[in-house]
Amino acid sequence: MTDIRRSILWIVFSVSLVMLWDAWNTHNGHPSMFAPAAPKPVAASGPAPASAAGVPAAATVAGATPAPAGTAATPTAAAAVPVASEKVTITTDVVKATFDTKGGDLVRLELLKYDDAVDPKQNVVLFDQSAQRVYLAQTGLVTTQPGISLPNHFTVMRALPGERTLADGQKELSISFESPDIGGVQLVKTYTFKRGEYPVAVKHAVKNTAAAAVSPQLYLQLARDGNPPAGESSFYFTFTGPAMYTDASKFKKIEFKDIEKGNTDHDKTANNGWVGMVQHYFASAWLLPDQAQREFRTAKVSNNFYSIAMVVPLGEVAPGATKEHVATLFAGPQEEKKLEAMAPGLELVKDYGWLTILSKPLFWLLDKLHQMLGNWGWAIVALVVLLKIAFYWLNAHAYKSMGKMKAINPKIMDMRERYKDKPQQMQQEMMRIYREEKINPLGGCLPIFVQMPFFIALYWVLLSSVEMRGAPWIGWITDLSTKDPFFILPLLMTASTMFQTWLNPTPPDPVQAKLMWFMPLIFSVMFFFFPAGLVLYWLTNNVLGIAQQWFINRQLGLNK
Repeated sequence: MTDIRRSILWIVFSVSLVMLWDAWNTHNGHPSMFAPAAPKPVAASGPAPASAAGVPAAATVAGATPAPAGTAATPTAAAAVPVASEKVTITTDVVKATFDTKGGDLVRLELLKYDDAVDPKQNVVLFDQSAQRVYLAQTGLVTTQPGISLPNHFTVMRALPGERTLADGQKELSISFESPDIGGVQLVKTYTFKRGEYPVAVKHAVKNTAAAAVSPQLYLQLARDGNPPAGESSFYFTFTGPAMYTDASKFKKIEFKDIEKGNTDHDKTANNGWVGMVQHYFASAWLLPDQAQREFRTAKVSNNFYSIAMVVPLGEVAPGATKEHVATLFAGPQEEKKLEAMAPGLELVKDYGWLTILSKPLFWLLDKLHQMLGNWGWAIVALVVLLKIAFYWLNAHAYKSMGKMKAINPKIMDMRERYKDKPQQMQQEMMRIYREEKINPLGGCLPIFVQMPFFIALYWVLLSSVEMRGAPWIGWITDLSTKDPFFILPLLMTASTMFQTWLNPTPPDPVQAKLMWFMPLIFSVMFFFFPAGLVLYWLTNNVLGIAQQWFINRQLGLNK
């Protein structure tokens, strides 16, 4: 039965290593062991050229291919003369946003409050259109009316005059782009940024200059390459890709490989919901008021370039009339409380995986502790202490079981030696010893299984929370989201794990005994590359576990 207990623990450990190795392979572009190989990421030097027509049709807006930056747009025969586009940049206290007058699209967004993971001297760049990354927010008009083309993200627009920097004391800053008259329709896009905020109000004013009514549809699109963000760790995997939410199907992540194969399964229409792009710590999303009918589309735009979009009917616009529509573009950090206030389900872009039901209350508690202590590192320590208190009696039962196993280990070793050629009799004798000593050899397993979901959930809380990014603890730990620069915490964690192993009963099998010491060493190696916040959590858990186990072993007279 002792072997059974250890076998169970070995299985748990082995499965964890296999899953971690698989996530590492998947993260680095290699095929998963549990799924067909995904398309190999291709360095995105820019989207593929536009089709001959150059205009997204109403039926294929989400798949429309944006032309490379700086090229001519040819939205209609009337506008066939090439017109050069230009870049316009505005700056607020939290972002530096660059727009392309071709389409009035947001093509670069620098987050001024966050350092880049690769080069801390630079800021995080979310939207981008460069040789390393293509990630864009696009909008435009389409219509199902035959023979009519409308302004879209290929149309070169004119940036209207206005302030380009948010001045001291100024609460908001707007920038507008005006299209030429195309198909009897003129479009004016206005982006309004507010001080200290990442959501941007995007107003589309559609003016009908023709003699007949038009029925335009507005598309709100996010498009990006399928490569993971630079600086991602090879030792843990976080989701990168499109996501959407509706009341009917709730939050849904959409893999790039499923879009590649045309195998996406998501709601196609609803009168609620949003679309977004998710990566570690940051996200973007198009948000609309509820009760407005919308269509959801995903598409492969070109090689290693994908999009997700919402299409919104604007209704009929009479000749000479103007219709306005306001949407919200969020692009920024995954701050859970702020996301919850913006739209239903938006906080779910913070990827907790399948343990969200546990992770959300754990983050709530961690946030409350941070408000009290003023330091995320000490909040982590305090949270682990609270979890240890909550599971004290469960752990006590496990440690008593392991302590008793350690106490009778000499008897077990002697018995195994005497009956090494009689396995059946050995098993019977072992069961007799367990009965006499009132020991359940599986007694140490149940508490581990009960607590495991909570500690895995806390692991994902610490891994996913942008609040840890740049958050210091003490001394040399200046960023809980990056590895310990001097590896002090991982070394302490390794030492604590080895000491905890020494407190446990030694397996009678010599091979198992050696593996019992080798296993924590292998496990600890991975922690040398994990974020310091995760190592701190595990180290705290180990120290508290050692203290409790030492106390119980002392009660049993085993600390000699």
